Amino acid sequence: MLTPEQAARQEIDKLLTNSGWLLQDRDQFSRSAGLGVAVREFPLPGGFCDYLLFIDGRAAGVIEAKKAGVTLSGVAEQAEKYMARLPEHLARWHDTLVFDYESTGEETFFRDLRDPRPRSRRLFAFHRPETLHEWLRQPETLRGRLRTMPPLNPAGLRACQVEAIEGLEHSLADDRPRALIQLATGAGKTFTACSFSYRLIREAGAKRILFLVDRNNLGDQTLKEFQAFHPPGAANRFTDTYIVQHLHSQRIDPDAKVVITTIQRLYSILRGQEMAEEDEEASSFEKWQADEAEPLPLAYNPDVPIETFDFIVTDECHRSIYGLWRQVLEYFDASIIGLTATPSKHTLGFFNKNLVAEYPYDRSVADGVNVGYEIYRIRTRVTEEGGMVETGDTGFQVPVRDKRTRRMRYETLDEDLAYTAKELDRSVVNPNQIRTVLQVYKDRVFTELFPDRTGDWLPKTLIFAKDDNHAEEIIHAVREVFGEGNEFAKKITYRNTGEDPKALIKAFRVDPFPRVAVTVDMIATGTDIKPVEVLIFMRDVKSEGYYEQMKGRGVRTIPDADLKTVTPDAKTKTRFILIDAVGVSESKKNASQPLERKHGVGFEALMEQVAMGRRDDDALSSLAARLAMLDRKLTEEDRAWVRDITDGLAPRDLANALLDAIDPDKQAEAGGAEAARDLVDAACRPFDSPAVRALLKDLKTKADIVIDEITTDAVIGAGFDMKRAEETVKSFRDFIEENRDELTALQILYNQPQGRQRLTYAAIRELVQRLTDPPRYLTTANVWQAYKRLDAAHVRGAPVDDQLTEVVSLVRFALGQVDMLEPFAAVVEQRFNLWLGREKKAGRAYTAEQESWLRAIASFIAANAEISPRDFQEAPSLADRGGVLAARKILGAGLNDMLNDLQRALVA
Repeated sequence: MLTPEQAARQEIDKLLTNSGWLLQDRDQFSRSAGLGVAVREFPLPGGFCDYLLFIDGRAAGVIEAKKAGVTLSGVAEQAEKYMARLPEHLARWHDTLVFDYESTGEETFFRDLRDPRPRSRRLFAFHRPETLHEWLRQPETLRGRLRTMPPLNPAGLRACQVEAIEGLEHSLADDRPRALIQLATGAGKTFTACSFSYRLIREAGAKRILFLVDRNNLGDQTLKEFQAFHPPGAANRFTDTYIVQHLHSQRIDPDAKVVITTIQRLYSILRGQEMAEEDEEASSFEKWQADEAEPLPLAYNPDVPIETFDFIVTDECHRSIYGLWRQVLEYFDASIIGLTATPSKHTLGFFNKNLVAEYPYDRSVADGVNVGYEIYRIRTRVTEEGGMVETGDTGFQVPVRDKRTRRMRYETLDEDLAYTAKELDRSVVNPNQIRTVLQVYKDRVFTELFPDRTGDWLPKTLIFAKDDNHAEEIIHAVREVFGEGNEFAKKITYRNTGEDPKALIKAFRVDPFPRVAVTVDMIATGTDIKPVEVLIFMRDVKSEGYYEQMKGRGVRTIPDADLKTVTPDAKTKTRFILIDAVGVSESKKNASQPLERKHGVGFEALMEQVAMGRRDDDALSSLAARLAMLDRKLTEEDRAWVRDITDGLAPRDLANALLDAIDPDKQAEAGGAEAARDLVDAACRPFDSPAVRALLKDLKTKADIVIDEITTDAVIGAGFDMKRAEETVKSFRDFIEENRDELTALQILYNQPQGRQRLTYAAIRELVQRLTDPPRYLTTANVWQAYKRLDAAHVRGAPVDDQLTEVVSLVRFALGQVDMLEPFAAVVEQRFNLWLGREKKAGRAYTAEQESWLRAIASFIAANAEISPRDFQEAPSLADRGGVLAARKILGAGLNDMLNDLQRALVA
């Protein structure tokens, strides 16, 4: 029977052999028998070492062997007596040995004495001789190179991304084996990972980086990010320089610098087992809910040595990766970098609480990186209480569907079937409950949720279902309730048949259709779909991290032009609506809350209370939330007004200052309770100024539409509000009268002074700006609509959006100078035709080519009220025709006089 020491050495011998080492006893010593030779019981001046390691014929390290159960923390010092003193005649790489292993066969530690601060680290097995040979030929170790990386070039990076990369590199330089980066969903986690991966490969000489994703389609998305990533100052994109492999097979490309895969496939590779690609489609958030699951067994695989990766990046992975799959991560001799939007206690624990960067959701909203959200709660009796199928109601027959095959059959009920809310859509489906929720959404979406929309385009809506069967029921109900075809709503799950889920995701992201997507998990996490404005939860979620990830599908900002491409009647995405149909926002979980905590206090009142000394966290957080939302709606000109009276601070900056002031970490850094109070007072100081409060109030009133979600309603009549129309018209007329001597455009339209001035675009822009200013907040469209309500017979057409010259028609109509209110372009066209007639009578007939040029000039005047030779070079409608040179060639040398004549005829 083997002694414990002998059993330990037997296990060590097995590990060494599996790792490619040639084992020898001292009496068989032949140091050049292989690249890596481990000689047992080798005599050294300090005594017999258990194993002396030779690399390419020269001594490089030792293994100190101990029986199982011995703690190894103090064994490294014992090994040093062998390593420091070597026989003079012994071939060696350095004056002292550099590789130090301590092992019991069950547990192995390693340190490289060339590291800046040599520290023992735990290994799954021994390194291969080829790896140690490569390390010996390098002038500096990886940990040494990590301490001398060049400064980060911040070009193209957000401040939060710079903080994350610099924090990570500082942690790696300190040789901390695990680091966690918290970046809010939408803040660019993957782009950040591309940036630090490039630096680790290029500047630190990393051999290979493993990038773990939650499921396969997120791997596709990550690959695209790497393919699009162009490092600052580099001539080529990342994938033009380095190979990035998204694993779809069991073979890791030896030349790949970045390998993207799921933890499931990586485990199957280590186990030497094949894996179907569809097994990677389901999210671990759905598959691994039990914390008590046993860790999966794992043994050393010679085809995938422990040094295959230098760094492992885990991107928003389920907590099971740090429990159930933990040994897969710890198999590799690699530093582990976690990316998450919402670190759970499991995640923080695994990463030794080494949070190197923190950028939470509320800060991202204040910075304008993400949008905020509002919760709209829908309650139904069945959702809250469940239901009952009574035998007397069914004639003893009820439809039953096979979940697997979806085959329908009918069965007889022997007794009443009662079901709870939790059983709904799991064991019992109630189509009426699904339709009821969807009908409420349809009825309220354009009256309460998005009252500023035309009603022609349902906001992009993502519905979360409980499972694939539930999703199937919902998709049919959506099409039925909205009266639309299959194109309108699509199910996007990994169990899609007939349609490519990836193609559907792309269409949902960039095309007008589908308007609604129903999913279980395929686009619940990670998938970037910026145009989504409504999330409907028809399933509860108990996991905090998963809930936050699902909410993250709605937080992303999107350029206005891109949003209009997908949703034509949308203007700006300032928030998203979370429709809670199951109580997901109320069930127990530590989810991030909306910044807004004081719904009952108005914006103006909140600012006043802060000015008077209110300093509680709820008030300051709510004020920060409203400032962040206001900033999203403002033009750059509006922000400039705020900066002028706040020492250069925009509303977003004011919001950030408030959040910093109530951040416990920032308060702690300030040093003491008094310093924390000073921090809060400094953040609140701008609101002491009446001018600041007044301007912010005016800007918010100008941009906001208040939604009343409380008052119930019943139809007692139908018709337009004539009183409001009358007030609008009166306000417009009063404005004209009050400003007739102040605004240049009104002076000209009033003919004061007669004939001495001509309308200019700048004068019209000033007039429109003053109209929209407090206290009237009038817009051309609103005034036009009011005239149409009061006197439809004398209003023709509608104003062109964003064409400032439409206000000219409004002023002339209000002053009684014309009998019909119609778009300015129509007036210009009428006047142009009259001008052409007069020219013809005067004997100046124009060719078709000349008339085409003249009509283009008239169209430009209709939009801008004026024209000059310079416009021919700058306006695309004229420059594309050849500019001023072509115009002079076609219309003659008297072009300038002709332009003056046209302006008088068309605008005056």
